[in-house]
Amino acid sequence: MIQMVNLKKQFEEIKEEVLSVSIEIIESGQYILGKYVKEFEEKTAAYLGTNYALGVANGTDALHLALRAAGVGKGDEVITTPFTFFATVEAVIYEGATPVFVDIDPVSFNINPELIEEKITPRTKAIIPVHIFGCPADMPKITAIANKHGLKVIEDCAQSFGASINGKKTGGFGDAGCFSFYPSKNLGAYGDGGLISVNGEALAAEIRMLRNHGQKGGYVHGAIGFNSRLDELQAGILNIKLKRIEEYNSKRRKRAALYNELLGGTVKCPSFGPEGYYHVFHQYTIRHPERDRLRERLKEAGASSMVYYPVPLHLQPALAFLGYKEGDFPEAERAAKEVLSLPICPELSEEDLRLIADVIRSA
Repeated sequence: MIQMVNLKKQFEEIKEEVLSVSIEIIESGQYILGKYVKEFEEKTAAYLGTNYALGVANGTDALHLALRAAGVGKGDEVITTPFTFFATVEAVIYEGATPVFVDIDPVSFNINPELIEEKITPRTKAIIPVHIFGCPADMPKITAIANKHGLKVIEDCAQSFGASINGKKTGGFGDAGCFSFYPSKNLGAYGDGGLISVNGEALAAEIRMLRNHGQKGGYVHGAIGFNSRLDELQAGILNIKLKRIEEYNSKRRKRAALYNELLGGTVKCPSFGPEGYYHVFHQYTIRHPERDRLRERLKEAGASSMVYYPVPLHLQPALAFLGYKEGDFPEAERAAKEVLSLPICPELSEEDLRLIADVIRSA
């Protein structure tokens, strides 16, 4: 079976380094907030071009802590997209705030900035743009809108590590950038992990306190915090992979370009984005009205595929209390019925990619 990701093969390529650092960390006896976390935070901040990078337990916590530190709370509204993973709105609801959805651009699948201002009310506190599938959202327009209305911007960068606009990395445009290191991500841990990138010193200090039970130091607690720390083992592994992230992302882009070449005119292929945009293709997502038939043909041929996401957030049963209905966000709903993500991992061979393309063309 051609897999969506091949983490075993990736591990084999870095096995000696991973085992070496894992043994070193285990023998050290320092497993939480030690030197490897510090090293990873410093290297990641330098890579992202931000003043601070703070390791946390997972990507959902990254969003939650960033919202809490930014002052989002009960009664506030947070504008975001209905076409993303559920964690984006979970974090908003954790804080007692209300997610307010804005429909997507049908090409990028990202929130449509032209529709944001009409959803701003006196209760709006923040915007969460999601860089879906690794394609940067239109941050120049979004940050301009936020600045005009005095809103916070919390970037959901769970799928966009290394993506950029005119050389500026995602995670550096807003007040905070929230990353996930779930194993299948472009930069993936061997378990859960997350990170928040921040430029402001006060916001960084607040997040640093919140992630560790609200401790200011010496068992003095300045807030009711959380237990959300990136552990040393994951940081050690992420340091190894961080050295290779440009290589990993470049390989994804090369495979995306070949897919586009082979599938152009057969299905709607993803765009690499406007000039200056660097899409890192966490997912390679095509569109076709007969998506389900294509998926079945791929399965018959021994190739995996996935639908991200079959039910947009405004139609999720758990969010029925928000009062949205079918037809409210037609582009998100249309995308949910047509999208299909194909294998795109750096370990995908050209032979397998061509087989996938052949199956789709024949179907």
